[in-house]
Amino acid sequence: MPRAYIESSIPGYYVARPSRQIALLAKQQATRDWWEGGCSGLDLVVSLETLDEIARGEEAKALERVGLVATLPVLETTDAAIDLADALVRAGIVPGKAASDAVHIAVASVHGVEFLVTWNFKHIANPFLRERIRERVLSHGFRMPTMCSPGELLNEYEDD
Repeated sequence: MPRAYIESSIPGYYVARPSRQIALLAKQQATRDWWEGGCSGLDLVVSLETLDEIARGEEAKALERVGLVATLPVLETTDAAIDLADALVRAGIVPGKAASDAVHIAVASVHGVEFLVTWNFKHIANPFLRERIRERVLSHGFRMPTMCSPGELLNEYEDD
């Protein structure tokens, strides 16, 4: 079964209070629809980076976010993942202030996860950076996962 790495924006949108902004509300609803609809049949995984990020903020919401992913396998942040994340930052592909985003990409790549599910289009699923990320990941001997949002996965994955 293909795996999907859950980046911190997914539990964030899932448990957030309904937004008054239509675009954000649509992302929240797509996240809930995807999650409650079985996550396209994908096996979900997280990392310590995800867990650390979702544990921050308002205590009640942090507990909800952590509870949402509590039963998911946690991928190890290996030395290879740290090296790859550092390379993404050093190359200027991911800015230093967003080094955690590089860790998400690196952990998912190093562990051969097929999908990285995120709403972060600034530093992770950015179509203008995608090829540079892919090249850097490949140069370290790994394959970059398909980076996508829950909305893109609402049409379930079908195994032919």
